[in-house]
Amino acid sequence: MKKIEAVIRPFKLEEVKEALLEEGIKGMTISEVRGYGRQKGHTETYRGSEYQIEFVPKIKIEIVVPDELSDNVVNIILNTAKTGQVGDGKIFIINVEDAIRIRTDESGSEAL
Repeated sequence: MKKIEAVIRPFKLEEVKEALLEEGIKGMTISEVRGYGRQKGHTETYRGSEYQIEFVPKIKIEIVVPDELSDNVVNIILNTAKTGQVGDGKIFIINVEDAIRIRTDESGSEAL
């Protein structure tokens, strides 16, 4: 199994979620996060004063899928979250040793 963590722009969440649902991905965890990458934040103007925003708001999507679905999920996220601008985000792919459904004690892919 693979855990796919994607950090994307907030306004792209609905588009990514819908594309994943169409592909049959049933579960995901969404978190509102803040951070920065190469762009190191940005400058905004409010009431005539400029100020630096170091930590940019992003959305983190976490999905655990069987190995055979991971490439497809990554491609869906890439194609739907991309704007072509700096700050589109990152995708991380992590090996998952096991998953256990607490309610039924099912493990492995059955627990997903």
